[in-house]
Amino acid sequence: MTKITIRKMEIEDVPGVLEVEKSSFPVPWTSDIFYHELTDNRHALYFVVDYDGEVIGYAGMWIVIDEAQITNIAILPEYRGKKLGEQLFHHLMMTAIRVGAVQLSLEVRVSNVVAQKMYRKFGLLPGGIRKNYYTDDQEDALVMWVSLK
Repeated sequence: MTKITIRKMEIEDVPGVLEVEKSSFPVPWTSDIFYHELTDNRHALYFVVDYDGEVIGYAGMWIVIDEAQITNIAILPEYRGKKLGEQLFHHLMMTAIRVGAVQLSLEVRVSNVVAQKMYRKFGLLPGGIRKNYYTDDQEDALVMWVSLK
């Protein structure tokens, strides 16, 4: 894997992003949601992991005033375990800092200990629980936060 780049998501990337989305989440976002995020949400910043022209991962966040909220992060299953998620998350954090965010937060399934472990590498700590957060199975979400100052 030598031609991997992380770049800003474009409208043309949505079909590839949907493949990542469908392979990663039980209730995937629709193309309409992604189109809205890219064209109508002035707070949204989305990026893709591009491997020789193929979208193999993506992530997004909202920046509101000085807070960054991660909306999604996912890598195609066949590319997981290669530290691409870490590279993508690092890119998000650096972007958040560059645009003036002073803290970053996200929700993660309480059962997703692999993701929680990765987030802890970047200094995120548990900040609370959102009960019955996920609509597919009412699993709780762990809220994780980090100060970017």
